[in-house]
Amino acid sequence: MPRLIEIDWPDHGMPDLPPALSLAELDARLDLVRAGMEARGFGTLVVYGDREHAANLHWLTGFDPRFEEALLVVTPGAAQLLVGNECLPYADISPLVAAGRIAAHLVPSLSLISQPRRGMRLREAIERFVPMGGRIGAAGWKYWGPEEVDNPATALDLPSVLADLLRTRGRVENAGEMFMHPGHGLRCTVDAAEIARLEFANAVAARAVRRMAFALREGMTDFEAVEEARLPGLPLSCHVTFATGARAHQGMSSPTGEVLRRGSPASFNVAPQGANICRAGWVATSEADLPEGARDTLGAFVGPYFEAMSDWCGLMRPGVGGGQVWEHMMNRLPPDLFGVTLNPGHLIGMDEWISSPVFRDSDLPLRSGMAMQMDVIPGHPVHATTRLEDGYVIADEALRADLAARFPEVAGRCEARAGFMRGTLGMDVPETLLPLADTCGILAPFLLAPRRVLTLG
Repeated sequence: MPRLIEIDWPDHGMPDLPPALSLAELDARLDLVRAGMEARGFGTLVVYGDREHAANLHWLTGFDPRFEEALLVVTPGAAQLLVGNECLPYADISPLVAAGRIAAHLVPSLSLISQPRRGMRLREAIERFVPMGGRIGAAGWKYWGPEEVDNPATALDLPSVLADLLRTRGRVENAGEMFMHPGHGLRCTVDAAEIARLEFANAVAARAVRRMAFALREGMTDFEAVEEARLPGLPLSCHVTFATGARAHQGMSSPTGEVLRRGSPASFNVAPQGANICRAGWVATSEADLPEGARDTLGAFVGPYFEAMSDWCGLMRPGVGGGQVWEHMMNRLPPDLFGVTLNPGHLIGMDEWISSPVFRDSDLPLRSGMAMQMDVIPGHPVHATTRLEDGYVIADEALRADLAARFPEVAGRCEARAGFMRGTLGMDVPETLLPLADTCGILAPFLLAPRRVLTLG
C-alpha cells in the first residue's frame, strides 16, 4: 500500500551540453529517407514545416522555420530547402545546408504577410524543383487512418495552396507515416546521442518544475508561480501551463492571474523540445486541507494511481505489446473512477506527442530506442487529478552498452535515477527503462508540502 515519506528530491546535477546534430547524423537520416522513398515508390518527397509543425523537417535537417513556413524537396539526387525572408540567413544552422548537401532558396511567399515578395513565386519553385509525373510523398505533421477519412493515402496535411500546386506535378500521397508511425516511423526510436539530448531537455524541465514546486504558497498568483521556473530559453514544444481555481479543470490553461487557494487542485508543466514534465495535486499540506469528500484521496485515488505507474514502468520492455500496456492500465485505473481517456503513454521528440504504440488492441510491440512519455492523465469530479509525467527511454542491452560507451555520465545518471526509484520509492523499474529526469517517480500529492512523496517501499 502506498504511503507518504518525507525526503529531499534527488538532484544529479545539470548535464553538460549534449552534442549538436552532426553532418554525419543528418547525412545518414537523409539516406534513410531516400531509402524509404524508394521502398514506397516516391520519386519526390516534400516535407512541410511551420511554427507548430516542424518536427519532421527539423529531424531531417536540423532546421526549423521559427515563425515562418518552409518546404524541403528531396529527390534521389538532390535536396532543396525553400524558406522565407527571415529564415534565409538562418537556414545554415542546418549542417546539411552549411555543407552544401542541401541548397537553400528564397521563396518569399513562405514569409509573413505584407513582407516583400521579390523572388521566386511558389508556383515557380514547385515547377523548378518537383519533377513532373510519378508519385510525390508529402509529409507535414499528421497522417490519417481509414476510420477517419475515405482515402488516407491522398489526405494531405499541407496548406491547400501547396497541395494544389503539388497535384499539378503528379499523384501526391501522405508520407507522414514514414516519420511518425509508431511501428516503423524513422523518428520513433532514438540512439545514444539522441538520448543525451533528451536527457538535457528533461533536466531543464525537471529543474524548472522543481523550482516551481518548492516555491508554491497559498495566495500567490499562477504568474508568480511560473516566474519561479526560471526557464533558460530553450524552444518549447507546448505552452507552459498552470491550471488552478476556476481553470483547474482546464489542464491546458496557461497562467491567467488565478490565485492559489488552499484546498483547490492545481496542475502545471514545462515542456522544452524533447521533454514535458507535469505535476498535479492539491494546494494543501495534508488531506485535512481538502474538501470533505476528497479527504480519502490518498487511499482511493492517488495511491492506486501511483501503484499503476509502477506497473507502467515494469511493462516498458522491448517486445511487450502496446495493447497489453493499454489493457493493463485500463484494468488498474478503471475508467469510471480514473477517467483516463488518452493513450497511457506515447512517444515524444521535438514535438510533445509523435504517436503511440499504446492503444486498444494494438499489436505493435514496444521497441528499444522508443522515447516514452509517462503521460497517464486521470480525472475525477471529486478527487480532481494527479500526475507523474516524465520522460523515459526503452533500451535493450546493446543500446545501454552504446550509451555507456559514448556518454558514460548520461548512463550513470539514468542508472542512479532507476536505483532511487527502486530503492527509495519501491517502484518496478526494469533495467530496460532509462529515467531521463530527476523528477522521475516523485509524486507529491500535497503541493504545499513537496517533500512528502509517495513510496511503495
